[in-house]
Amino acid sequence: MILLASLIIIMKYNYKARNIEGGVQEGVIEASSKEAAALLLQKYNIFVTSLSEERAGESFLKKIELTKRVSKKDLAVFFRQLSIMLESRVPVVQTLQSLAAQTNRASFKKTVAGIAGLVEEGFPISDACAFYPKVFDNFYINLIKSGEASGKISDALYYVSDHFEKESDIIAQIKQAMVYPAFVISVLFVVMAIIVIQLMPKIAELIKETGVEPSFFTKMMLNFYKFLGDFWWILAIILPIFIVFLIYYFQSKSGKKKYDKISLKLPLIKEFLKKVFIVRFCSNISTLLIAGVPINRALRITGETVDNTIYKEIVLEIEQKVSEGEKMSQVLLRHQDYFPLFVTQIVKVGEETGKLDKVLTEVVNFYQKEIKRTIDLFSALLEPIIIILLGIVITFLAISVLSSLYGVIGTV
Repeated sequence: MILLASLIIIMKYNYKARNIEGGVQEGVIEASSKEAAALLLQKYNIFVTSLSEERAGESFLKKIELTKRVSKKDLAVFFRQLSIMLESRVPVVQTLQSLAAQTNRASFKKTVAGIAGLVEEGFPISDACAFYPKVFDNFYINLIKSGEASGKISDALYYVSDHFEKESDIIAQIKQAMVYPAFVISVLFVVMAIIVIQLMPKIAELIKETGVEPSFFTKMMLNFYKFLGDFWWILAIILPIFIVFLIYYFQSKSGKKKYDKISLKLPLIKEFLKKVFIVRFCSNISTLLIAGVPINRALRITGETVDNTIYKEIVLEIEQKVSEGEKMSQVLLRHQDYFPLFVTQIVKVGEETGKLDKVLTEVVNFYQKEIKRTIDLFSALLEPIIIILLGIVITFLAISVLSSLYGVIGTV
């Protein structure tokens, strides 16, 4: 136990604060995290005005490591192990210390150690996790709170883990489907760059020396090469500015809303995206209901965690109407463009039978299979399409290069 306790990372913090009489005081305090230090000072009626970590200089690489986002797969494993160990009656603090010790990612190790320190100081797991909103959002914290209130914390953690795994599976499937096209497109750009930068200048010089009339395709390549040679500096300035502008715009409120609207209207991907958002909506609601969270609160939490602004507005509308006494299925019926009639009918059956959590789980299972089939079909069709496009590009490059070479050879 002593060895496990030593695994918590204790750090020193310089603080400036006011005491209960209003006097200013400064000092150094040791705690497992910045939040724990502030709370510890509050216990002694010392109200912090400034708090900073006292530490030696860190390497640049270490700072980068500590700012890396924690993956959903890491969180799924963490909550699964936490659930199993608590189910086995292992003390909470000891469990968290053990999980911190075996975590490889430095940023997440620090987070888990901080949670262990807060729990050891008397905070429930949900409140301890709430100090790390970049890792644990409102959805997961409310799930854990529900488990703490009902005395079924292990079950709540299992639901959280299961939800993370479902989210992680969808993301993994999408990433896997994009690996092959990304690799092929990268190779294609490298080949084109080599031809334009290395080969075309030599061909242009040969054509100039021999006076051969270049073919149509060769003219296109030579003009492209000349354009890059004359205006590369304009592209080098404009392209980064344009990319930064797009990133900034689509991160703004109006830009995000426009992007979400456009993405849900694109012919090839709109149905797939709708299925993904329906799965997330139904999965969030069913998971919260199974954990004992009331429907109004479950809808409000889900609305706060939905990524797409269109679906966020719909979910918040559902929450408002349900609070006023209207049924969820009646509201969904007014949004058939985003929630198919199939989903609305299933929800209606769940409301009538009192098994809304179970029917929503069935919807999740159905659409997860649909998403997997869509990704498999996309992957199967993408390979021949890319091969055809690659063949067309290579043929164009070969004609533009070889035709000019044949013309030069013909003059010899």
